[in-house]
Amino acid sequence: MLNKLLGRTPDAPGWYDSAPNLAALQHLAPEGCGCDTMQYSKAMVSIDEALACIAAKSHEVTGTEEIALVDGIGRVLAAPVRSHFMAPPFDNAAMDGYAVDTSTLTGHGPWTLSVSDRVAAGQAPAAPVTGMTAARVFTGAPIPAGADAVVMQENTVRIGEDVRLFRRPEAGLNIRRAGSDMAAVETILRSGQHLEPRAIAACAAAGIGSVTLHRRIRVALLVTGDEIRQVGDSRQVTQIWDVNTPMLAAILAKPGIDLIGPERGADSRNGLRSQLADLSAWADLVITTGGISVGEADHVKPALGDLGAEVFFSGVAIKPGKPVSFGRVGSALWMGLPGNPLSAFVTWQLFGTALVRKLAGHRSDNNPRRHVITAHAIRRKAGRCELRPATLAGFDALGREIMSFEDATHSGRVSRLPFADGLMFLPAEIEHLPQGALVEFQPFCQT
Repeated sequence: MLNKLLGRTPDAPGWYDSAPNLAALQHLAPEGCGCDTMQYSKAMVSIDEALACIAAKSHEVTGTEEIALVDGIGRVLAAPVRSHFMAPPFDNAAMDGYAVDTSTLTGHGPWTLSVSDRVAAGQAPAAPVTGMTAARVFTGAPIPAGADAVVMQENTVRIGEDVRLFRRPEAGLNIRRAGSDMAAVETILRSGQHLEPRAIAACAAAGIGSVTLHRRIRVALLVTGDEIRQVGDSRQVTQIWDVNTPMLAAILAKPGIDLIGPERGADSRNGLRSQLADLSAWADLVITTGGISVGEADHVKPALGDLGAEVFFSGVAIKPGKPVSFGRVGSALWMGLPGNPLSAFVTWQLFGTALVRKLAGHRSDNNPRRHVITAHAIRRKAGRCELRPATLAGFDALGREIMSFEDATHSGRVSRLPFADGLMFLPAEIEHLPQGALVEFQPFCQT
């Protein structure tokens, strides 16, 4: 689109040589998602419009809980975390060596000092360092009073009860000062941050034993399709194995999610209406797979209509996953994923993760897209943005990531999915991209 604005066309010389590769991927975001007027509309929206609508129509769940720090992994903070103590709590040695008073080291050296104390981590010094004395200290040990530097043991020679120094240390050498990592009552984590191992490390260093978290999101999973069978059950030749149930259950097996089901969807409008009514009364989010197209066997939308559901968008201009839909039924949000497994996976990666992040109370920006280059040329049918699974194949001479991929996207095929690293975005209006073209890439994300 930007190429058109700049007066460039694919036939112009050097169109793919520099900025146009990036420009072809720029999204001209609309003023708003327009989702208030999209109820039951057949018009497809763009990826950006769908994401904007999800952001506008979803809000973090209410309710918090205080739990032990070690039990909070993978959850989202509902309140800032402030340090209880400064860290480190006292001046300590950064390595094994000898604590000395640099002001006593006169002349050009070398200097021979009497070793007056031995201080290990967790021990208190027996006496201060005075005059031409030194204290043997180990990493993490408190610095004795009077000392202002630690000379690493490799730069000394021990001679009986003395130690010899050959170079004058600077004051402060190899000392970790009290409070140099964090001050007391300092905000170390913000509300909305994800509590992952790095955050837990900071909390532990600050003396934090418990944290206030958003409650877990209650998610219901309803998988439709009379033709699917669970592995282990009997299967007729016209039936297929259920891929979506184990795949989505695995995706949703997260610390911040309380999953009900998965539940098998009834193959009738009345049956689905009853199931959706029950699930929406309990859940914050109801996820359905399949049954959202316009065939006479697609009962999900009619059942939602019977319940007075509000549909914010129904259909996104992407391949695969065009039927993906989003709305509200009762007090619960609803996300309708396509029935084809790759379509369900792709649309969850793109829209489901954004929705769950919003419900969980995440405050940080989560735009993992970056630019990569294509390993070979692409010819495709224009019309919808294509999300093609791609695999990192190396780097070019400029350090840019090279992505390999299949020649076409098939919504029902998942055999190559384990080998893909993420999704490559092929712009809707582009029919041909040469080898080495710049495209957007989004790595597979974890909710």
